[in-house]
Amino acid sequence: MVYSLTYRRPPYVDSARASVLGDEKTKSIGEASIDSQASGGSGGMSFGIPDALSFDRIITGGTCPPCTARDFMNYLVYIEHSAENLQFYLWYRDYLKRFNELPSNERALAPEWSAEQAEIDAQANQGTPGPKQQISAETAAVFKGTDFAPPTASVVEVKGNPFNTPPRTPNGGEYRESVAPSERAWSENCSTLNSNTNRSFQTKTAGAFQGADLKWQPFTIQPFREEISRIIAIYIADGAPRQLNLSAKERMTLLHALANTTHPTAFRVVVHTVEWSLRHQAHPNFIRWTICNGNAPRVVFARGLGVAGILGGIICAILITLSNAGRGWRVLSAIGFMIGVATLIAAWKGMCVVLHGMHHRHLRPWELFAEDDDESSWDMGKGSFDTVGSANSYEDEPWVAKYEKRNIIRKVFDREVWIQEPALRQIQDTIFVQALGGALIITAISVGIFCAFPKGNYY
Repeated sequence: MVYSLTYRRPPYVDSARASVLGDEKTKSIGEASIDSQASGGSGGMSFGIPDALSFDRIITGGTCPPCTARDFMNYLVYIEHSAENLQFYLWYRDYLKRFNELPSNERALAPEWSAEQAEIDAQANQGTPGPKQQISAETAAVFKGTDFAPPTASVVEVKGNPFNTPPRTPNGGEYRESVAPSERAWSENCSTLNSNTNRSFQTKTAGAFQGADLKWQPFTIQPFREEISRIIAIYIADGAPRQLNLSAKERMTLLHALANTTHPTAFRVVVHTVEWSLRHQAHPNFIRWTICNGNAPRVVFARGLGVAGILGGIICAILITLSNAGRGWRVLSAIGFMIGVATLIAAWKGMCVVLHGMHHRHLRPWELFAEDDDESSWDMGKGSFDTVGSANSYEDEPWVAKYEKRNIIRKVFDREVWIQEPALRQIQDTIFVQALGGALIITAISVGIFCAFPKGNYY
């Protein structure tokens, strides 16, 4: 089964084409989510991407290799070099889930950050008095007479006991047994950080707030404040190991929001920017890249075979035309034309017809030397899924030097693996049929031209 013969693979999207206004980002993201839910994988198509390979399906684990979330992350790390977007997006999804599971009295400590508050806060930064952070009367009583005492106008009534232990990410056997692995990621990551790393995070976070002319208070009763501080040091601060590509205005707006609350709505603008980049740039480019079933040397080799086949067809047609053989014999040149043109068209789209005949693909360089056979691991605390990991640098990974030492012949005939994702095989089948159709047309025209010439009778 194939898609429409007019199918076109997703076009390459660069960063300039993926830059639009904030309102358009929000609208487009919402429409993409609605379309994905409405289609439900029923066979629809959007910009050359079937619903079975939609962004939401990949992120939620509804696809098979080589189109899994792990493969998407590897692409962003090794090819597009923008893995921080997906890492931050996955952390935010997990953080939103954990925040919504808090008791209501604890969620009340971190008020929602609305768009109106952001505008008022921006005016305050320009000299116009803005809203002050609101805390409960019980909390104000504790800080009375200290440097942290709030003004009277900022004290509001908060239901529930605000002095319940703030929800720190659990770290114990009971928690590990009761939640999913993705929810344990933050706890496991934090437990591996030593005191020097903690101090480094605090220094970076303080520097980020100082650069935004804000006073950073590491002590707070708001939930997940320590985690938010680490996220700022890793993704938001200037010079952060996984610094997001944010404008100065977006970064300033986010820091002002996080100075007031740890509510997930504080990340609203940044999440829209990150999600837009993932949906409309990284995801189409990933699908386009995944369609290619061979590595670069194999594709070049396939193009060479295509050109050789075409040249063979031309030589065959010329030799028969110059002989005293009848015109019917010139049809034999169609074999070379057909094979050569079909191979060349498929290779031009990154496919090797030999690999496609078996529905195989080459292993990626980082897969060839992988020590762990579980390629589809979905543990956020492992490798590039580590939320609080270091910079996404791979130059020192062992496979880089090993792959560079492989000669060109070994690269052309690298190890292969079967393509498990049905939707990807269907796309490749469609491209192969298109290549055959194009080859048939070109072959008919070429053979017809040679058949029109009279016999040469030279031998």
